[in-house]
Amino acid sequence: MAININTVYKTVLLILNKEQRGYMTPQEFNSIATQVQLEIFEKYFDDLNQQLRVAQTDFDYADRVANIDEKIEIFKTAGEAVYPDPNPLKYFTLPTTDIYGDTVDFYRLGSVAYTNDYNSQIELERLQRGEFYYIQNSRLTASTKSHPTYLYENQKLFVAPTSITSNISVNYIRKPKDPIWGFTVGNLGQYIYNPTEYNSISAPTGSRSFELHESEQSLVITKILLYAGIVINDPSIIQIAAQQAQSEDINSKS
Repeated sequence: MAININTVYKTVLLILNKEQRGYMTPQEFNSIATQVQLEIFEKYFDDLNQQLRVAQTDFDYADRVANIDEKIEIFKTAGEAVYPDPNPLKYFTLPTTDIYGDTVDFYRLGSVAYTNDYNSQIELERLQRGEFYYIQNSRLTASTKSHPTYLYENQKLFVAPTSITSNISVNYIRKPKDPIWGFTVGNLGQYIYNPTEYNSISAPTGSRSFELHESEQSLVITKILLYAGIVINDPSIIQIAAQQAQSEDINSKS
């Protein structure tokens, strides 16, 4: 379940207005919300790398590696790589539409697989540039359809052997979509929340909730308040929010 965008915005405004500290417009909130979501999302990978270095508990719900991976799972998807035509360099481009039909922004590459003539999937081995081209010079080491390899550069997949020109699928992580607090303007100039799911064509004033795991709601609010303190030039909010964010970060690792 996603973090409700309206709940977060109302909470932020409540805290800001409690002591008449200022106001954050929807446009300011949306910009900050996008930045905060991206910060938290990108930190998952550093946290996962750190947790993989330490021993984990045997209790399922306290396994931090599993918990972080669960947060990343939201953004895992797959799609078919495309072989452009004409294609003198013989490469595949990364999918822009995933298997669910959604248009997505690519973030990190996972595994790459080839579906052969017998409808069996074979995972490709990823190689660095020097090794990728070097092994093709010998019959004994050259890539084959039963043991294909690939080079990943400039968001392109160079697959060997080059006789493979289709049936390449990619597992990858997409970027989170920008959160949007959508609204219409009332007769008095007030902002009225529009809960309709955002669509650039059919619902341009609609909303889109945060895509982060619901356990991140408190951190999302804290980080937005940190930026809000900068926007309204209130050092006290900056200090309190920074201390709270640091405390939550320490607790998540200790």
